[in-house]
Amino acid sequence: MRALTAETVGTGLRIRHADAMLVVLDKPSGLLSVPAKPPGPQDCLEARVRAAFPGALLVHRLDRDTSGVMVFARNALAQRHLNWQFERRQVRKGYVARVRGHPQADSGRIDLPLICDWPNRPRQMVCHLRGKPAITDWRVLAREAGATRLQLSPLTGRSHQLRVHLLALGHPILGDPFYGPPEAQAAADRLQLHAESLAFRHPDGGAWVEFDAPVPF
Repeated sequence: MRALTAETVGTGLRIRHADAMLVVLDKPSGLLSVPAKPPGPQDCLEARVRAAFPGALLVHRLDRDTSGVMVFARNALAQRHLNWQFERRQVRKGYVARVRGHPQADSGRIDLPLICDWPNRPRQMVCHLRGKPAITDWRVLAREAGATRLQLSPLTGRSHQLRVHLLALGHPILGDPFYGPPEAQAAADRLQLHAESLAFRHPDGGAWVEFDAPVPF
């Protein structure tokens, strides 16, 4: 496997790795993973990747405001292999977030089921009656003035899981336009959530591989 840079490919994409089976990128905050429903914005990471790598196939998504590591498959076989790992929770995902305030503990687990808040979609909410299981492990990386930097390890992949879980913990992510109270929104110029690492078995041979992207905040 050979790592390629954006300059090597000449696409302007933040490419962390590319080979015959997959492409790994660092998605910027503010860019959609997939096109919005018309007449919404059609520019997205998926379209940009397909322009550079014809036939590239979507495997997973990140929220528009979340930056970090995403993987695309280069063919149907790789897509099936990666989808199987995501569905069976065999992919290891690592995030970094800056949140408002200071958790009392240095680590913990949030186990709160989530469901779409239909009157306010795409917002999600905690629902113990009808929600789907959602689990997030967290630990403190650094305590700052009025904020805390956390390492997050989601064991499930629900929509907006990390944002809703941290809000429920009492420590909303800074810069969150959906869930953050005004003071948390005003504390940062973007959502302070970044997909720092992604690890899985490579579709060609099954070797365990891990890719990362530097935290931009």
